[in-house]
Amino acid sequence: MSNFDLLSRFSQYLDPHLMLKLLEFVHSQKIFDEKQILRGKLELIKKTKMVDYAKNLHDKMYPSQDISKSFQEERESVLEQLEILESRVENISKLMNLPEVINQIETVRDGSHLYEYLVTRHGISENITEDMYNYAKYQFECGNYEFTSQYLYFVSTLLPTNDKLYLNSLWGILASEILLENFDTALEELNRLREYIDNNASFWPALQTLQQRTWFVHWSLFVFFKHRDGLDLVIDLLLYQPPYLNTVQTVCPHILRYLTTAVIINKSRRRSVLKDLVKVIQQESYSYRDPITEFIECLYVNFDFDGAQHKLLECESVLCYDFFLSNLVNEFIENARLLIFEIFCRIHECISINMLSQKLNMTPDAAEQWIVNLIRHARLDAKIDSKLGHVVMGTKAISPYQQVIEKTKNLNSRSHFLALNIHKKLGLKIPESSTQWGQDYY
Repeated sequence: MSNFDLLSRFSQYLDPHLMLKLLEFVHSQKIFDEKQILRGKLELIKKTKMVDYAKNLHDKMYPSQDISKSFQEERESVLEQLEILESRVENISKLMNLPEVINQIETVRDGSHLYEYLVTRHGISENITEDMYNYAKYQFECGNYEFTSQYLYFVSTLLPTNDKLYLNSLWGILASEILLENFDTALEELNRLREYIDNNASFWPALQTLQQRTWFVHWSLFVFFKHRDGLDLVIDLLLYQPPYLNTVQTVCPHILRYLTTAVIINKSRRRSVLKDLVKVIQQESYSYRDPITEFIECLYVNFDFDGAQHKLLECESVLCYDFFLSNLVNEFIENARLLIFEIFCRIHECISINMLSQKLNMTPDAAEQWIVNLIRHARLDAKIDSKLGHVVMGTKAISPYQQVIEKTKNLNSRSHFLALNIHKKLGLKIPESSTQWGQDYY
């Protein structure tokens, strides 16, 4: 399974704290040697200020080495630095709990007015935002994510959007909310970060924009595969937003694993997006392949059912050992079998249940029961001949009228999102009727 592991690729684009979550998952799956994983975790933690965690790991790896003295010195140094940073923000910390200030934060939308109010009415220093940012960042390095999120949100409210710390604050808030597993809030912060990146893309060097979007794509997986609307959001972002699709194709084609999984599992949109997905997978097959993308190729490009069967077995193993996809194994297998069945039924009018069970990696009895349930729930035009062990498919032609409906049913929503983007670019007021369409760009 190490051949399909993406840890080394993800490590280039994740914060050490986020990367630790992946290492802890891999450690629990026992894919790699335990000492290698512990060594990797220890190297990551050395980049943070979580000294207690680092000592526990060191004791596990090297039980005969006593580092109590050096550990204690490092711990005291961290606490001393924390006290220094805390002293610089002591006044603003007290103000943040005053009802008057809380009311101002909630009502005043312009950060400059709020900043002026705090300076003139409460006498805070003019460099307080930098001190607060440094304190919040240090707390983050110590593993205090809830505190970090609160402080950085306040900092991002005070700072102008062109400040050098504003973008870093958005990344810090997003990381904190992910690590706290507040995925609804994390999605809001993800939208805010994406809007900022897209609005500034024309002012940044092309390489910087590409780097920001690459990090964004990787961090977004933590949110999308935990949020209830995540599968739709993955598809909309990575398949139908050209800047992010270009980012995936240029820098990180391994993200196609997650896009492909989202499409296969998402029943409501699968049929309308499969053609676009297949095109992308074919274009990038020279740079990235794994059992999940190859399963789609076998089924929709080569019509190789034996190949699809073998790839489906490999897919199950890959999904089980993937941090983002391990909880979707059963859904994926069920929907992948449904895809095989649908394609097989388009080609054949009469299908042997024994042969179909082999294609689906099931026993004949289980395959027959699965097909019966499928016919009942999907209302397929098919019958089962139990004596002969056959599935007989109906030959119902799709009318031209229905074909037109299928091809144009997404036209309205796409036109709506295009109109919203035009309004946004031109700085026009977005019509109130547009709010019913949900998230800003997703």
